[in-house]
Amino acid sequence: MTNLEQAGAWLAGHGLAGVEPTPLLAARLAVRRRARLAGDVLLAVFLCGVALAYISDLPHGEGPVRRGPLLALTAMVVALVLAQSLLDRWVRRADRRAAATLPRRAAHPVRLGWRTLLGRPRAALTLATFAGAAALAVRGLTEEVAGARFAAVILLIGLAGVATSMAVQLRHVLTHPTVADDEASLTADVAMRVEDARAVATPSVVWCLPVVSVFSTTAGWWNAAWLVFTVLGVAALALISARTAGTGTVARHATNAPSAG
Repeated sequence: MTNLEQAGAWLAGHGLAGVEPTPLLAARLAVRRRARLAGDVLLAVFLCGVALAYISDLPHGEGPVRRGPLLALTAMVVALVLAQSLLDRWVRRADRRAAATLPRRAAHPVRLGWRTLLGRPRAALTLATFAGAAALAVRGLTEEVAGARFAAVILLIGLAGVATSMAVQLRHVLTHPTVADDEASLTADVAMRVEDARAVATPSVVWCLPVVSVFSTTAGWWNAAWLVFTVLGVAALALISARTAGTGTVARHATNAPSAG
């Protein structure tokens, strides 16, 4: 399937079958697919790094916590944020090249904020997920079991890395300029941004962190709390996804106002 055919399928899948796929849209979507794949690989490598940092101290779990694994994990956090920033810059550069080919520019009269692109329920779920995970990790620091305390420190560093990376990506989505020359391409541009925002704000990595760094500890209540926390979070996301408007609907509603040239 060519990039243009994939663009047509993307538009149809987002309820925008009436919008004609263009080479410009196809090129932008192709870059985003590659960047998202690279971002997924980065997060997978990061989760593997969290797991390795955790198991590296398991033989010494009853002794003092070694700094080596924590320093290595901190370095991985910095690398994750820098790599994600480079991916965002790649996408932004592709958008600028695409915008330079337009004979004229169309733009939404009002900058679309997080309420439009992400929505209050999803934003609330993301914030609640990070807050709840941080609270559980801090609670783990009070455990007498050294392994649980080490896992809590690993979790806090991992959460900090994921939160920073997510903030960097959301800033990119919210601030990058519109690339459109008419109402149809403006609607497609907004749909693309809504999709990007929703994908970035999904806290799936937060739910994966305890799997690779908690469930081997001897603190039974902590394992149970993390399990309940993760199940409730996934259920809440499924409910929000079922009850909120689709990407195409949000985009059409956002572009109802006359566009500015």
